[in-house]
Amino acid sequence: MGAHFILVGLLCLCGLSVSHECVREHLENVDFPGTDLTSVYSPDAEHCQLLCTQHPSCLFFTFVRPDWTVDNRHFYCYLKSTPSGEPNRQTSLLGVTSGFSLKACNPDPKPCLSKVYQNMDFPGADYRFLFTADYEECQRACTHDPSCQFFTFVNEVFTPAKIRYKCHLKFSWTVPRTHIVEATVGVVSGFSHKLQTPTQFDTVYTACQAKLFPSTDIPGSDLEMLLAGSPEHCLSLCSAHPRCTYFSYFASHNSKRFHCYLKSNPNEMVTRAQDGVTSGVPARFCQPDNSWMKVAHDGTDFRGDDIRYVLLDDPETCQQTCTEEPNCQFYAYVKDTFINSDNWRRCYLKRVITMPTPARVSTLANVVSGFSLKGCTHTLT
Repeated sequence: MGAHFILVGLLCLCGLSVSHECVREHLENVDFPGTDLTSVYSPDAEHCQLLCTQHPSCLFFTFVRPDWTVDNRHFYCYLKSTPSGEPNRQTSLLGVTSGFSLKACNPDPKPCLSKVYQNMDFPGADYRFLFTADYEECQRACTHDPSCQFFTFVNEVFTPAKIRYKCHLKFSWTVPRTHIVEATVGVVSGFSHKLQTPTQFDTVYTACQAKLFPSTDIPGSDLEMLLAGSPEHCLSLCSAHPRCTYFSYFASHNSKRFHCYLKSNPNEMVTRAQDGVTSGVPARFCQPDNSWMKVAHDGTDFRGDDIRYVLLDDPETCQQTCTEEPNCQFYAYVKDTFINSDNWRRCYLKRVITMPTPARVSTLANVVSGFSLKGCTHTLT
């Protein structure tokens, strides 16, 4: 899969992603069959189109609507691409909507997702519950909670009655996550210096003091395993997740392990000495220390998720190019010590989807779901 994304990224170099004009219109009951990159859940075609726009390689999409009757693949968003940049085929198909990426439209990197969805559930990803008078209050709670990305509210006629008016606050990643981190001689990887990380509150707090425990493991209580380039990167991921109470980071170039284990146990933290492991606790209620973004990782490849590549003379220029490119979140540069000389001087610019994305979407009577209004500055009241 990673190699496939690289191939698509190289194909995009030929100018496909920049040559297309801005096409916002959707095609109702039209399918673009095949050429799938991946599929994700989405509540409607507009959200699906934004996911395609943020995906590094997606050029067009097909969304399966709730009125689809062939099988139970409702709310599937298929992200697609071809070497030509155009769908290979267009066919009539009831219950689907297709369209094109908005990459050529200079889209807002943090779109306003103000629409709410009646009788639709976003199952899972809950981290906090409260009772509110209506879905508007639930959405306001989500908007003002720094960890909340979307919500589901149970209305006044839901059965069973004991959970009526319950507001489910939900989390999804808005911090870019490197999907593949590998030890590779001759490759330097790093991040854009303009990478956006979540801020806890508008109030100005003092700078965070990182609390790391070298040569220390905290076994058990695993919440999620991610890949990270450094203990500080792992710390930033733990700080962004509302349920992460501490973490352990395993790094070994010999075994090619760069594992960031987020852990959740609010009751205790039991440590043990272990070489090659760094553990720590998240930063809360302070200005995050983002100095880890400026570290270049020599001998490490952030493979996949390519937007395109350009030929440059050194990794410093590659990092600068990524920082100046609005869509670039991280990069990988191939030095002249890399085993394959055909790839020398290539600077791969990369990104992943960071807009709120439910893990699942389904129909459910008497609930209302929607997203945080953090991207809608005029509504933050």
